[in-house]
Amino acid sequence: MAALHTGRSYSIQVIAFAVVVLAAGWPAPAKADVSPWIAVDVGHTLEAPGAISARGRSEFEFNRELAVRVVEALRGRGFESAIINADGRIESLRARPLAAAGAAFFLSIHHDSVNAHELRAWTWQGEQRDYNDDFAGHSLFVSRDNPDTARSILCARVIGARLQRMGFEPTHKNGRRRAYADRTHAVHYYDGLAVLRHARMPAVLFEAGVLKNRAEELLLRDPARQARMADAIATALAACLRHGEPADDEAAADQPRP
Repeated sequence: MAALHTGRSYSIQVIAFAVVVLAAGWPAPAKADVSPWIAVDVGHTLEAPGAISARGRSEFEFNRELAVRVVEALRGRGFESAIINADGRIESLRARPLAAAGAAFFLSIHHDSVNAHELRAWTWQGEQRDYNDDFAGHSLFVSRDNPDTARSILCARVIGARLQRMGFEPTHKNGRRRAYADRTHAVHYYDGLAVLRHARMPAVLFEAGVLKNRAEELLLRDPARQARMADAIATALAACLRHGEPADDEAAADQPRP
């Protein structure tokens, strides 16, 4: 049986079962009583609100709404959780993970855009806007400069797997520029992301969807859909943090790079 404890398949299979247990509300093992604090970061600020959606709404507003839902879902899973940058005034990217000192996990919430040259013009409510309907879906990012890349990758994989099981579709547009840690679950390496590499705990940046896509923008504003997405994230994090052990390929990510 020892062979089952090596490789990616072991971690995914074991945590997939844990996700089913948590989602079903079945009794969990004693380890599930451990409820570490999880920090949920609202990406961007009031002064630098990030991407602007196809209908003119700032990414920061989308990020904050989903972050609130994720915190609620995590608390429903028995975790202590708090929002970082709720007021949009933490300007320093270094300050965000510092504000999460002592947390067991750091999740930064964002919404995606597209390259400027891929945008097209349209008019919405009498105002000139831009859009791109070619890309839609979520994606996840980890940094190999984070001190616990192994668990970062593991939790990102589990989040991606749970989202897809719940019917959410990933995007692979970011694979054009960012190497994959796990292509199946749209997990990418982005080593230079400050909020990830300055975090002293496992950390993942989550792109919930593409704001420039006119149809997806409306879905991303739907409270019921936000709640379903948040529940998927919370269920996955509960399984990863309470039951997960990084597999060999994940653990190798923490080894010095040549």
